[in-house]
Amino acid sequence: MEYNWPTLLPLVFMAVMGLSLLAYVVLDGYDLGVGLLLPFARDDEKDVMVSSIGPFWDANETWLVLGVGVLLVAFPRAHSLVLTHLYLPVAVMLIGLILRGVSFDFRVKAHAARKALWNRLFALGSLMAAMAQGWMLGSYLTGFDMGPWSLAFAALIALTLPTAYAMLGAGWLIMKTGDELQAKAVRWSRKVFWPMGLALLAISLSTPAVSPTVFNRWFTLPALIGLLPIPVACAAALYATWHVANKREIVQAGYGWIVFASTVLIFVMAFLGLAYSLFPYIVIDRMTVWQAASAHKSLVVIFIGVAITLPAIVVYTIFMYRVFWGRATALSYGAE
Repeated sequence: MEYNWPTLLPLVFMAVMGLSLLAYVVLDGYDLGVGLLLPFARDDEKDVMVSSIGPFWDANETWLVLGVGVLLVAFPRAHSLVLTHLYLPVAVMLIGLILRGVSFDFRVKAHAARKALWNRLFALGSLMAAMAQGWMLGSYLTGFDMGPWSLAFAALIALTLPTAYAMLGAGWLIMKTGDELQAKAVRWSRKVFWPMGLALLAISLSTPAVSPTVFNRWFTLPALIGLLPIPVACAAALYATWHVANKREIVQAGYGWIVFASTVLIFVMAFLGLAYSLFPYIVIDRMTVWQAASAHKSLVVIFIGVAITLPAIVVYTIFMYRVFWGRATALSYGAE
């Protein structure tokens, strides 16, 4: 294919959409993980855990809005196809995110007798959102096939994605908290490590089995050799996570952030592998990037809007994390 501006512009939007969704998975993934871990903490620890994500969680979801927005305006045919097949899990995810938003505010303002209820709803909303996202990913990777093996694959990711989010959440708490809660977060990371690792292995082995396209992209020479850095990097990240989580002195020396950074690296490597597996499809085996794209003149106008919006979101995100970075304390509203 000859690459010129009309053919490159859809790829630009594909990259923006993919990177937006990656940013969402990493950033909202850790605060979903904190929500998943909430039931295992004491009441006073729950306040600190929610406080650690308080300034960030709402803004993190901006990346989801951007990614889905780009899908809608730049790839309307793909948007129609994707939402037609994922209407139910999207609804479940949105209900979970609404539960989290309502619970986040009400748990602070409610009377003590009702606070436990809102804590449970916050955790339930986190679980609903995480599992719905896992199902959507599994369905997307199989091209929305409704066969038994494809449905089992989607269910596998729905059941296992929360373990990866929980690891991100534990790594976040190791960075943002101290003393007993930090030690507890380290223990949580050790407990969730093996479920997450085994889940990643199962998904890596089953994805080529349910998708001939993915199998052919990965298991042919010389692609197989060229792609080796991805699994090697994932293995190194898993080792670093396990090593730090089992060395209390490393965490106490201030290197607990390695748990979070290593988990993020795994997500990035998985994203790169997914991008390679899918290209040039936007819906695997059904629709390419160019088939799904809007008319070129429309994309040019949309590009102007994205060129303004994307840097603004990036700058705001960096500024927010710089301002609110530091050790978390219990969350409260208003004067005592």
